[in-house]
This record gives sequence, C-alpha cells and structure tokens, in this order.
Amino acid sequence: MEEEAIVTPWEVTSTTGIDYLKLIKQFGCQPIDGTLVRRFEKITKMKAHPWLRRGIFFSHKDLDLVLNAYERGEEIYLYTGRGPSSESLHLGHMVPFMFTKYLQDALDAIVVIQMTDDEKYYFKESLSLDEANRLTRQNAKDIIACGFNPKKTWIFSNLETVGGSLYRNIVLIMKHTSGNMIHGIYGLDLNNSVGQFSWPCFQAAPAFSTSFENIFKDRQVLCLVPMAIDQYPYFKMAREIAQKLGFIKPATIQSRFLPSLEHAHDKASSTGQKEVIFMNDSRDNVARKIREKAFSGGGTTKQEHIEKGANLAVDVPYHYLLYFLDHDAELKQIAEEYRAGRMMTSEVKKKATEVIWEILREHQEARALITDDIVKLFMNPKRDFDHSRHSRESTAHDNEEQHLGFHFDPYFRSI
Repeated sequence: MEEEAIVTPWEVTSTTGIDYLKLIKQFGCQPIDGTLVRRFEKITKMKAHPWLRRGIFFSHKDLDLVLNAYERGEEIYLYTGRGPSSESLHLGHMVPFMFTKYLQDALDAIVVIQMTDDEKYYFKESLSLDEANRLTRQNAKDIIACGFNPKKTWIFSNLETVGGSLYRNIVLIMKHTSGNMIHGIYGLDLNNSVGQFSWPCFQAAPAFSTSFENIFKDRQVLCLVPMAIDQYPYFKMAREIAQKLGFIKPATIQSRFLPSLEHAHDKASSTGQKEVIFMNDSRDNVARKIREKAFSGGGTTKQEHIEKGANLAVDVPYHYLLYFLDHDAELKQIAEEYRAGRMMTSEVKKKATEVIWEILREHQEARALITDDIVKLFMNPKRDFDHSRHSRESTAHDNEEQHLGFHFDPYFRSI
C-alpha cells in the first residue's frame, strides 16, 4: 500500500516522493504557470528568477492580486521568518531568504523578517530561551548577507518585540481562533504546551500591516509571504482570520523542498542525524558531503549507466543543480547528457560541488562583513523606512522558450 506523505509545519516525511499537485489541491492553492510568470516579468520588468522558471516556487495564493496592486502603483510588503535553532543556516534555510531578496528588488518592497526565538523554545526541548535569542543574531547575519536593502528591511525578535500594535493584532487573532481550529489545522491537542498551542497566532499576525505601526502606521498594505509549502497552513489560517477582522488577506507563494543529501524524497533538515550543507562549510566539507552522501540516480556500474542512463527524479546532485545552477542552457545540456548515460555521476557531483561552493564562498565573504552594529541597524524599529518605488528598464527576454522552457518540459515538471 502506498505510504502517504506527511507535510506539516513540523514534519515532512515521504518514502515515495511528495506529490506537489496533490498538495496544491489539499491546501487550496493555485499552480504557477507560464502565463503568470510572463505577467510577472511584464509588470515588474524583471526577468523571472530561475526558481520561478523551473517550477521550484510552484504554487501561490493571490499572486495575481499582488501583481494587480503593483501595476496600480500600490505598495506591497513581504513577510518571511526564521526559527533560530543552529549556529549557521543551511542551504535549505536559505531558499526563502534568497527568493525574498529577489522579490524585494522586483517589487520595491519593504521586508519584515520574524525571528521566532519563542517558537523554537516551545518546540525544541534542548534549546534554552537565552540560547534561542542569541542564535537570532547569528542567523540574522546569514540573512543580511543575502543583500537585503537596509532601508527597506526590518528583522525582529519575537522575544524582544512583541507588544504595541503587533501584540494588539495577536490579541485580535487569538479572540477569533478556537482550540478546535488549532487542533484541526495543526494537530495540536491538550497534551501540547500553552505556548505551542497559541503559537500559530503569533506567526499569523505579521501578515497584517497594522501589526507594524513603526513602518505602515495604521495603513492596510497587501502582504506577500514567500515560504516552503509546509508553512502554508499558518497562512491559510491567517486568511480565514483576516476575513473576520476586516484585514487584507495575505497572498502567498510556495516552494518545493530542497531535498536532503540522502534522498530526493526527503526535506533537507538539520534536525536528526542526516547531514546537510551549512552556509559556513568549507570547500572540502562540501565536496565530501556531496561525494559520500548525495544519493545518485546513476547506474550501479559504469556499463549499466551507459546503457540505461540516470534517473534524474531521484538524483540529488542533479536536484541541487536544478536549484543553484543559474544557466538554463547548461542545466538542460547536463540533464540530457546525464539522462542518456553520456555523463557520469562523478561529473555531476563535481559540477554540483563547484556550483554550491561558489554560492557558499560568496555568502561567507558577505557574512564576514556583517558586524554587530549592522545587525542592530536591521533590528532597529525606530528608524525611517523607504516606501518609494523605483523605475527600471525591462530585463526580461523576448524569447519565450529561452526563459520559460523548463515550465513546459514535462520531464522537469515530473521532478
């Protein structure tokens, strides 16, 4: 009997692969298709990010309304977050932040980033509250190193910030959230702590602009939330609450999971015994992890590989190239050669190592420049934020096949 995948904010497991089309239906989202990607490029005058072109960010709720608002000259803001539980972020953690940075540039948007030190204390038994708060600042350095605009970005710790307009909205949300709703959406029950049970209300509140009097005063501004698909239940709830409170429903855009090194069907996670690639890894560590741990879809022998080729659907090094190799034509060539057995697993692993190390090297150089004072600047609520919109010339290509080919290739969609 086929085992069902488990996809919740706290657990993602599957032995047979995540059916993302099934998740779209289950969560009530819409798929991101070529028409929407073309419209994104036309309105923002920015070439679509590779993760949009390749279907990594694959579903949405009301992204079309975000584009409508942007086209009308209205302000949009972005909201994402991080639960600090490790000294360094890993590659999977970086996906929403790297994409949010792109969206900030494309939409001229203010970004608010919630550091959920309280949540990690509730849900991670081994983590003290003080340690979670310390890790907030270490993780903030990794986030800032993505290149966020300091005039348009606020990073805040829940432990230090909850109060004022933010807490007011949390109270409103709690008033309209029943225990049955929390149990039905998240599976939490009376065996969970009060902190765990109430936590979803704290994550929902930043999706409403009136939570941030320091930025938006009392204006209602449309929010777009980039996230991995397992986080969507929080914002399904936020959209239901918005209707009760007369708030603007937050829009969302969801990504697939970056696979673990051991299996393309698992989510990369630093929880447990599985190895992940951390942003502070050395080149030697990256090479070792990919060489020894990255699951291959190639043949078990050279002869078998030449005859049958690689199964890209389960090949982790190829998946990592799908995420992190910028050049579409090169990626397509690797896919064709590897699938046909003309390119060996060792070559694909070598290429994945080179691509990932270059990302880590640039990140480490940028992070080394992030001082404690810079972190304080990004976390300072009492400063002026830039609400302006900047004009730009179009950078999108006219050739549809050049930048949308992966969207319409059934092979890439199946991955």
